[in-house]
Amino acid sequence: MSAATVTPHPLDLDLDPADAPGTVAVLGPDGRTVPVPDRLALVEPLPGLPGYDVLSLEALDDTATLFAARSLPGAEVPLRLFLVAPGAFFPAYRPGTAAAVRLLDEGAGTATGTGTGGATVLLAVVHPVDEDHEAPTANLLAPVVVDVASGRAVQTVLEGDWPLRARLA
Repeated sequence: MSAATVTPHPLDLDLDPADAPGTVAVLGPDGRTVPVPDRLALVEPLPGLPGYDVLSLEALDDTATLFAARSLPGAEVPLRLFLVAPGAFFPAYRPGTAAAVRLLDEGAGTATGTGTGGATVLLAVVHPVDEDHEAPTANLLAPVVVDVASGRAVQTVLEGDWPLRARLA
């Protein structure tokens, strides 16, 4: 599946039909691509970024690993974050995300989320190169957990010793 593949996907958003959500291929933890809604409905705002309830997800490569998450048109202050599918860079990265899945379920108003068994993918926020870092890094401590059926997403701080800035190679 190409990262640019867009197919209709039912996500409960009040959008113009021309802006109807589709899907984006994301590399899952098992190495296979998973279709994920191209609109992420945040259960809670990202830390430090109040006021952004929905972000568009755009593939930036054909390998289903690099993405831009952007505020929807009309946002008071446009927002753009870079995200990666962490398994492509950190194959051993398989953190427990049960607490985040519970938050997604609560956001869906059901005990099992969307009824799909709670299938999720992780996306890690990328920190760009700066004066202190000569290579981009990924935040493995606080991934964004995305329900692949509904597009509901939450950033969660994991338990354990995960790096805040893991160098992308």
